Amino acid sequence: MKALLLVDLQNDFLPGGALPVPQGDEVIPVANRLMEKFELVIATKDWHPANHQSFAAMHAMRKPGDVIQLHGLSQVLWPIHCVQGSHGAAFACPEGRQAERLNTNKIQQITYKGTHPEVDSYSGFFDNGQRTNTGLDDYLRVKKVEELYIMGLATDYCVKYTTLDALKLSYRCFLITDGCRGVNLQADDSEKAIREMQQKGATLITSDQVV
Repeated sequence: MKALLLVDLQNDFLPGGALPVPQGDEVIPVANRLMEKFELVIATKDWHPANHQSFAAMHAMRKPGDVIQLHGLSQVLWPIHCVQGSHGAAFACPEGRQAERLNTNKIQQITYKGTHPEVDSYSGFFDNGQRTNTGLDDYLRVKKVEELYIMGLATDYCVKYTTLDALKLSYRCFLITDGCRGVNLQADDSEKAIREMQQKGATLITSDQVV
């Protein structure tokens, strides 16, 4: 079975959000169009407690973009974003732009990640230390999913690590390139991420090819 996996299409990652991904809103129409082509659509959400240790505000004299060691893991510090229950954590719904809202009617399963205050979770499958899982793999096995079509935000973080973990778990992965946008703390981060995903076994396709 095939499934569409939407990664972190949330308000805080859109332009004007707390952690905006440049042109992140451009992927919403892609997602809405593709959802009509899949029997199974799954979405991940960043779902942080307010005291999450990946937030720069939780560390004295630190700012977003700094990198620290957090409980044995390298951690980029971020602005406060996607706090549980907040507007920023909701699925993409830009105010006053109805046409750019994510159509959530087709989403059958939501996987929440980043819920533990002391470890971040870029991947939709595991935390960054690979110590706990989100339950997504179990759900996909029950549904007998073998192929994942992946898109979302951001290319160089959550999309990348979700795809790499899916490949390790032996899913056949298709990265929908026009359905992804990157943070790009360094100018070529997204390019490097896409290259790594492809080298590890992901197939690069466009939404037109899926449709």
